[in-house]
Amino acid sequence: MTQVGKDTLSTRSTLTVGGKDYAYYSFAKAAAKIGDVSKLPFSLKVLLENMLRFEDGGFTVGEEHIRAVADWQKNPATGQEIQYRPARVLLQDFTGVPCVVDLAAMRDAIAGLGGDTGKINPQVPVNLVIDHSVMVDEFGHPKAFEHNVEFEYARNAERYDFLKWGSKSFQNFSAVPPGTGICHQVNLEHIARGVWASEDADGAMVAYPDTCVGTDSHTTMINGLGVLGWGVGGIEAEAAMLGQPVSMLIPQVVGFKLTGAMSEGITATDLVLTCVEMLREVGVVGSFVEFYGPGVSTLSLADRATIANMAPEYGATCGIFGIDEKTIDYMRLTGRDEHAIALVEAYAKEQDMWFEPDAEPVFTKTLELDVGTVVASLAGPKRPQDRVALPEVDELFHADLKTMYKKDAPLRVAVDGKDHDIGDGDVVIAAITSCTNTSNPDVMVAAGLVAQKANALGLRPKPWVKTSLAPGSQVVTDYLNKAGLQTHLNDLGFDLVGYGCTTCIGNSGPLAEPISKAINGNDIVAASVLSGNRNFEGRVSPDVRANFLASPPLVVAYALKGTVTENITTTPIGQDQQGNDVMLADIWPSNEEITRVRSGAIDRQMFETRYANVYAGDEHWQAITVEASDTYQWRPGSTYVANPPYFEGMGMTPAPITDINDAKPLAILGDSVTTDHISPAGSIKEDSPAGKYLMENQVAKADFNSYGSRRGNHEVMMRGTFANIRIKNEMVPGVEGGFTTYNGEQMAIYDAAMKHKENGTPLVVVGGKEYGTGSSRDWAAKGTILLGVRAVIVESFERIHRSNLVGMGVLPLQFRGSDTRASLGLTATDSFSILGLATLTPGQDVEVAVTREDGSTFSFTALCRIDTANEMEYYRNGGILQYVLRNLAA
Repeated sequence: MTQVGKDTLSTRSTLTVGGKDYAYYSFAKAAAKIGDVSKLPFSLKVLLENMLRFEDGGFTVGEEHIRAVADWQKNPATGQEIQYRPARVLLQDFTGVPCVVDLAAMRDAIAGLGGDTGKINPQVPVNLVIDHSVMVDEFGHPKAFEHNVEFEYARNAERYDFLKWGSKSFQNFSAVPPGTGICHQVNLEHIARGVWASEDADGAMVAYPDTCVGTDSHTTMINGLGVLGWGVGGIEAEAAMLGQPVSMLIPQVVGFKLTGAMSEGITATDLVLTCVEMLREVGVVGSFVEFYGPGVSTLSLADRATIANMAPEYGATCGIFGIDEKTIDYMRLTGRDEHAIALVEAYAKEQDMWFEPDAEPVFTKTLELDVGTVVASLAGPKRPQDRVALPEVDELFHADLKTMYKKDAPLRVAVDGKDHDIGDGDVVIAAITSCTNTSNPDVMVAAGLVAQKANALGLRPKPWVKTSLAPGSQVVTDYLNKAGLQTHLNDLGFDLVGYGCTTCIGNSGPLAEPISKAINGNDIVAASVLSGNRNFEGRVSPDVRANFLASPPLVVAYALKGTVTENITTTPIGQDQQGNDVMLADIWPSNEEITRVRSGAIDRQMFETRYANVYAGDEHWQAITVEASDTYQWRPGSTYVANPPYFEGMGMTPAPITDINDAKPLAILGDSVTTDHISPAGSIKEDSPAGKYLMENQVAKADFNSYGSRRGNHEVMMRGTFANIRIKNEMVPGVEGGFTTYNGEQMAIYDAAMKHKENGTPLVVVGGKEYGTGSSRDWAAKGTILLGVRAVIVESFERIHRSNLVGMGVLPLQFRGSDTRASLGLTATDSFSILGLATLTPGQDVEVAVTREDGSTFSFTALCRIDTANEMEYYRNGGILQYVLRNLAA
């Protein structure tokens, strides 16, 4: 059932589609009172409709909020706070498990407060897709997929039991089982509707734009379908599930005008890497980006989804496209109901939300790209915005080898027990993976055609390369098989390894022991090439330090080449069976060839068949037998799922906010600290605090699994916070990994935090620019608060992580003006007092007093990055979940 407000502006109207009447909230009617809104960007029209539908005439959504959205056309940089209610929530299992853990804990807590446990139920549809847990343990043979699935279920039995319990015990909650696909592709191909319709309290069907938030930063992919969606932290998603609005400022909207069409041999991957580079240079953190112009019409829906997917990489809240014929054609191809498709088209045209290539909406600012100027590219070696033209990859690597890795020339060493050597710049992982590119049939077909041509010439990957193929949905397997391309990919080692994120999120699995030993024993800078969206340090594999993002056909090409130290466009990629040199151009398919093969290989029936029983799962999922229950029976001693401590001792009235006095720094960090640095998702080291904890609890090293898979256990995740193997804490110069100092002694960050906690000493974290870049993982904020960190002081925050910190009761502060940790000379021995918090307001200047080791003092002013009144309420309650729980209990 959809909720609606009082409609004091009388904008409700009726739209008839296929003989069926739908109520909707009309912009034409609204214009009579708030003025013409035709020049609003598409994305803000979606927000405006949300305001009209939920208008209650009061503080939550009043006429002033509606007018603020409409008046944005006059002042496209307004910062008015609004309350936005998405239609649904999307989860994946790494972030979904802690969400369900929190909901289960809230049922326990509300019972303790004398409330009704039945109130802890999602109020909007929630879809959880299990896609993050499969690892590339086996590869390069026909049974790899089957064996990896068996490993996955064996490792994650308790987690999957728990998620199946959640799907049975919570209303409006559905779980898509493992082995189905990546959440964003399942969302794009099946879940999203474009225009949603549901009954209101009076039984009338109400039509409104499909919108969502998701606990994965790449939820933005759905913007390619004209559905407004973005990533939020799990705690914010939980609040949205429970009926709380998303508190936000009306964003700036950057218009990105596309002209022209892609040139011969260029892929959507090349285009999106170019967009990422351009938008990072402009600076769009916290903004919407909206693509417009005649070039949009030349892009397929899958190309648009590729660009929308990487919005977190260019720093935007979302990167959205409007609705047009390409949208309708895609919905028809993917098996959507014909009436639902007709509703999307009718609604978009009625509300003036149908994309027109010559339209020029009002934007905060604009930039422009002739798509025809895009060249073949990669990005790396450690940031997605660092695009490099394909012919220059070797030069970049050699330059980085000298500057970043302090080596004058590539090192090569023999591999024990093998008949080859390995060296700096050799590609040891080549992975066709991730939601970004495996959702795009053109680049997947192109990869298959490269394999076909290479196979015909007798080319093979280099023996040190670990190859893998992990599509975003089962439909990819269907069309690759129908086109006869999967057999050629298999011949080159790109056998199916699973349907999930795999290498892109660090589940690349172990390298062969001799390869790993050679790399780590000789300080070799090995490389990976993957068709993913993230290449941060320490993410892809602990053995690989240089990671490059590339299109799927280039992944195949680099597997054949085996190194990034030579120009792949001008040196042979290998030799054919007669010993003749083969160049990249010899195996690269034409655009016409890709289009012909793709169009003949994909049909609607594939989607209808694959999604007919999408929630049923395979025999492994069906064999999990759990019963629904009002509250969860926590298993004593579990190292996967544990009742978190967030609600311990919580009363109905929050404790008053007090100043933070004499806090010590836990970490002083540099620029571009990612959520992977703060809360890694990958492997757990045996000698780390988390590894030691697991061994103390009788977990063998072989069963450690990953940090991502253990996000339902706070004891593991606390110990993993700031434990990335590549994080650099300036308190311990020259040291990599999760270390800090305590009274001058170097130790693990977790160990130091516990010593400070024993002494009752609050902690702060200090950092540079772009703090918290990357994924939406809430554990980067949860782990921070559980270590005892009360405030984070940095030069700038990435959007999601700032919100997550507030949602966990951590104070985000931003240096003012030219102040930085370096200019202020902040050190490990300083103490920090943050004053005036009892009367704190959003966006207020805050005094930070610093006491030096010698007793001298000084102070600086920081900006409070609690941005809205709602966020301030969350902070005063100790976090968003505590705020929601108290309201529900009351």
